[in-house]
Amino acid sequence: MTKAEAVGESVVVIGGGILGLAVARELMTRGSPVTVCEKEDRWGAHQTGHNSQVAHAGVYYAPGSAKARLAVDGNRSIVAYARENGVAVQVCGKLVVATEPGEVGRLTALATRAAANGVQARLLDRAQAAEFEPHVACVRALHVASTAVVDYPGICARMVDELTAGGGDLRLATPVTAIRQHRSRELEVDTPGGVIRAGRLVNCAGLQADRVARMAGIQPGVQIVPFRGEYYQLRDEASHLVRGLVYPVPDPALPFLGVHLTRMLDGTVHAGPNAVLALRREGYRWRDISVRDLAAAAGYPGLWRLAGQYRRSATEELLRSLSRRRFAASLARLVPGIGPADIVRAGSGVRAQALNPDGTLVDDFLFREAPGQVHVLNAPSPAATAALEIARTVADRVLKS
Repeated sequence: MTKAEAVGESVVVIGGGILGLAVARELMTRGSPVTVCEKEDRWGAHQTGHNSQVAHAGVYYAPGSAKARLAVDGNRSIVAYARENGVAVQVCGKLVVATEPGEVGRLTALATRAAANGVQARLLDRAQAAEFEPHVACVRALHVASTAVVDYPGICARMVDELTAGGGDLRLATPVTAIRQHRSRELEVDTPGGVIRAGRLVNCAGLQADRVARMAGIQPGVQIVPFRGEYYQLRDEASHLVRGLVYPVPDPALPFLGVHLTRMLDGTVHAGPNAVLALRREGYRWRDISVRDLAAAAGYPGLWRLAGQYRRSATEELLRSLSRRRFAASLARLVPGIGPADIVRAGSGVRAQALNPDGTLVDDFLFREAPGQVHVLNAPSPAATAALEIARTVADRVLKS
């Protein structure tokens, strides 16, 4: 193969979270030389390394959507990958609980959606739910057996090993500063370490995905808005109150699932997340502020329209962020034994959520394509669950372009 042919066959992947690494791995298995650029000094530094470890079953998503299809398949494939590669995983199941009679209709509708998506889920009465979670308060519950918890950073580490063994060019601390595409379709990607030449490009930059798309000459049509999800952890003496995963019935009028309880792989029980606007795209604390990011958010009409739609719930999320008592009260709806003294702060994550100009959240995975390019512009939860399946979809698209 000539040098020009090698460049034409090669793919540069921007972003070294679980999705970027999965895409690179999939491309390598199909014979494409790959280079992965990650601006941080470690893999999975942002969404992958700050999530709740859950491998979702695919219950919540609209039947026929990419999220539904890829999450259901992804739950099976990510669990299998973990088991085959010695990565910690536990298929523990979860309960979605209706805590009052008015929620039962939504719970039943959720069971119907689960069935439409091919997910095994069983409606339980109060006594049956207590067999799984004795301390939960509910009138009815939905048991979803295939939900799991997975060590996603461990998945990333194993993929890095595979990519390294296969000859992949993996570059940490390598931010992309410019992208040019020539008439020959050859791409030049500028980094502090020099120019990378490739025939194709995949953008898996998460919180920076819209900016990378614009850098490549693509108008994304959406803007990434960062929502910080803050977690608490149950103190050791209260951790017996939760055996596995306990979720509320989602309110279709609200954009997020609500705070829930997850027993992690190390045995601790995490509670959360709530959802507040982050003051920096990678802002994990209130004091993490970026003037550039704030200006971009404030200047985007979609954010103001979103705020107008959800003013009341946004205020509640903000107050809960500032008050341990309010946070504990939200948890006590699910498990009445939990009080403010039972929880301690446990870090946060930031969700890269694409927002339309009209103020609607992009509900499904979103891809933009151009000759030789695929940009993943919306891949929040359940993207980690579906990483191997999304990787196959992206590889199909970029290799045929």
